[in-house]
Amino acid sequence: MGKESFLIQAIVYLSAAVVGVNLAKRLGLGSVLGYLFAGIAIGPYLLGFVGEEGKELMHVAEFGVVMMLFVIGLELEPNLLWRMRKLILGLGGVQILVTAIVLGSIAWLAGQVWQSSLVIGLILALSSTAIVMQTLSEKSLLKTKAGQSSFAVLLSQDIAVIPMLAIFPLLATQQNNVVSTSFIGHLPGWQQTLFVLAAIGGIILAGRYVVGPVFRWVAKTRQRELFMATAILLVFAIAELMIVVGLSPALGTFLAGVVLANSEYRHELESDIEPFKGLLLGLFFIAVGASINFGLIGTNPSLILALVLGLVIIKGVILYVLGYFFDIRGDQNMLFAVALAQSGEFAFVLFSFAGQYQLLDEHTISILVAVVAISMALSPLIFVLNERLIMPRFFTKRKTKRESDDIHETHPVIIAGFGRYGNIVGRFLKANGISATILDNDSDRVDLLRKFGFKVYYGDASRFDLMKAAGAESAKLIIIAMDTPEQCLQMVSMVKSHFPHLKILSRAYDRKDAYDLMEAGVDNIYRETLDSSLRMGTDALSMLGLRAYNTHRAARTFLRHDERALTELLNYRNNTSSYIKVARERITELEELILSDMKDTEITERDSGWDSDALRKAAEAKRPNIQ
Repeated sequence: MGKESFLIQAIVYLSAAVVGVNLAKRLGLGSVLGYLFAGIAIGPYLLGFVGEEGKELMHVAEFGVVMMLFVIGLELEPNLLWRMRKLILGLGGVQILVTAIVLGSIAWLAGQVWQSSLVIGLILALSSTAIVMQTLSEKSLLKTKAGQSSFAVLLSQDIAVIPMLAIFPLLATQQNNVVSTSFIGHLPGWQQTLFVLAAIGGIILAGRYVVGPVFRWVAKTRQRELFMATAILLVFAIAELMIVVGLSPALGTFLAGVVLANSEYRHELESDIEPFKGLLLGLFFIAVGASINFGLIGTNPSLILALVLGLVIIKGVILYVLGYFFDIRGDQNMLFAVALAQSGEFAFVLFSFAGQYQLLDEHTISILVAVVAISMALSPLIFVLNERLIMPRFFTKRKTKRESDDIHETHPVIIAGFGRYGNIVGRFLKANGISATILDNDSDRVDLLRKFGFKVYYGDASRFDLMKAAGAESAKLIIIAMDTPEQCLQMVSMVKSHFPHLKILSRAYDRKDAYDLMEAGVDNIYRETLDSSLRMGTDALSMLGLRAYNTHRAARTFLRHDERALTELLNYRNNTSSYIKVARERITELEELILSDMKDTEITERDSGWDSDALRKAAEAKRPNIQ
């Protein structure tokens, strides 16, 4: 390939990646599908920008998979694995085993030899880490029971790729299909085994005792590009060592990653490898998309569709049954099954690997690659169908409307909302002998709080009749700490209309919410992250050696200035350019004010009492000097 041709091909691939991933992200489909669609678009069946040379790119791009396994190894801290051992070994291990047996049996009944059937079952048992994790994260479902279980199974599947890479050559050897091309291929079997064990042992020892000093030596140069080059050299050297002894390079790099998981350079290695891993993986998926045989799909559309639907349904049923036995119930179990029902990106790697060892013929690989790609493409659609059709119809239990509690007491303070914010305020008031009438519209939270001894009434505080029953006509002030900005604004409007004598103290979530409350006529607004952020800042300054009194004084100055700026900027909130201009002026003004204040070195002995160290030094200065 000539220089001009290389540059043109680089432009084609990179342009396709930029456009494809951008469009896929906007459609909520994820970057993996973006790369696949980009490859399909420039492939021989659509635009025709890529032909047979796409296969040459595949060999280079496979290093992206090697690097990905290295990074996965780095993330597998022993403590994490131990904490999740039940889900990883139990749920994840059983899922891979059962799914592989079921799908492998179907392949065997369809006419495949047992070795090929086992390979197909193992590969199709995997799910897409990239798609599932991104989707669960975007929908804020990672902390749910289904999210945690899905993460554990995906982690188990990622780990399982390594033994699969080790097993496939053994299956090929049993079939006598492969002629070894490794450096030790001509040696007797026992000598090959010794070389392999020595290579693995060398990687473990080097990771523990050699890599650390080498990286410390390189880090002393303070040249980031040199550290990056060393990280890539490490990956490539291990990959080449594995090729020499006849093993998969991915196996060696994964092992090296696990060994280095507790290294002090772990995060630095991840950040240096990440850009190269991402680019090469992107090229790999583009090459996969370009290699999908749409001619084959066009001649067998019913077969491909049946295989895709069969794969998704079978995996979904297996996951749902296993989830039930591992104490995942109801809607969480359905979400767990739907999330992992597709096949994953590692299938492309493993099918390519199986083809190299002649475990699967090209025709079968072409069909299965198309099935995997289509199942991944349908994954976001399956999520939507589950949310809009399956969950509301079969899993959402319609709760009977709970009546508001009867209130038979009045206090000078009413608290509307007793979640994480209102709870602290209420406890503080009670600790100081001030009783309050507490209202909350979350029935589960009310029941839980009552178990802790809190007297909380269930009901919507924005209702006039409930507020009247709570004694709003005789109360002095109301603390609004409801769960959303919209609820707080609605509450403010109701209080202003019907109980104008009440002093309002309202929670605000951010500056925008504060502006809305100010425009609604609320004078006492409390931004929930402001005080804790300033407290963290003062602690940070103290840890850096600044005097405690000065840090608290700076925090008070910052707070007063920020409150004045907040009031002033309210006039410009709908004029972006003016808002930015005035905000920049106030930020500069604040910095100059605090720095000027810091330069005042006259600190009284009373002020030095803020510092425990200052007290100690003062006492030592007054102590007689006894030799």
